[in-house]
Amino acid sequence: MTVNLGSIGIWHMQPVLDADLAVEAEKLGYGAVWLGGSPPADLEVVEALLDATVRIAVATGIVNMWQADPAELARSYHRIEAKHPGRFLLGVGVGHREATQEYQKPYDKIVSYLDVLDAEGVPREALALAALGPKVLRLAAERTAGAHPYLTTPEHTRRAREILGDGVLLAPEQKVVLDQDPRRARESARPMVSFYLGLANYASNLRRLGFTDADLADGGSDALIDQLAVHGDAATVAEGVKAHLDAGADHVCVQVLPHERDPLPAYRALAEALGLS
Repeated sequence: MTVNLGSIGIWHMQPVLDADLAVEAEKLGYGAVWLGGSPPADLEVVEALLDATVRIAVATGIVNMWQADPAELARSYHRIEAKHPGRFLLGVGVGHREATQEYQKPYDKIVSYLDVLDAEGVPREALALAALGPKVLRLAAERTAGAHPYLTTPEHTRRAREILGDGVLLAPEQKVVLDQDPRRARESARPMVSFYLGLANYASNLRRLGFTDADLADGGSDALIDQLAVHGDAATVAEGVKAHLDAGADHVCVQVLPHERDPLPAYRALAEALGLS
């Protein structure tokens, strides 16, 4: 059985996502916490988050296939599953060619990596695959519980659901800024978004969605930022998150920006607006 993520989770990297934030997310009614930033194969930070909480699921978004040995990762998965059965979703992905010197033939790398996890007894129901384009989305449906797209829009979610079909997990990430001043909100979001616009896989995906080179230039156009980082009051942001559910997502993981600010007040307000707490 696929790990129960609920409909809404939170997504952060360390040190923003720590045991204290996971505990508070659980109290607020979120279904999962997603650990970003390519955690190592020992998954000790995942275990610490699960140790600190009672029911909330923990997912990785994602373990980088070029950086984590799959056999070691499988051993870590089994250790955690034995201790916290049914609460851990192992998200894996191939990363970015710009960040990995030996990066080549990413599709073949994904297949071979999943082959090792399969041989080491990691069940597909406990796996999610970072996926944007049609080919990897189809692979996610064939080899794992489903897909975890990052830096996407509800339109991408709609297209991904058509490719994945019914009964396959679709858990996109959505950046948000709780700020009713559009100019200030875009300034808060643009540094994080602009980093990804320089990576080929994200840029290609956004072009498939109809964005132009002009939208991708200079840190992203206002129209692009407005979709990739929904902003406004809690009610407005909640509607932007729910747009993914309406488009076919099973679960949406929310990343509050900017990272320099304590995200907990925003998560509290959003939990209330979404009816979680």
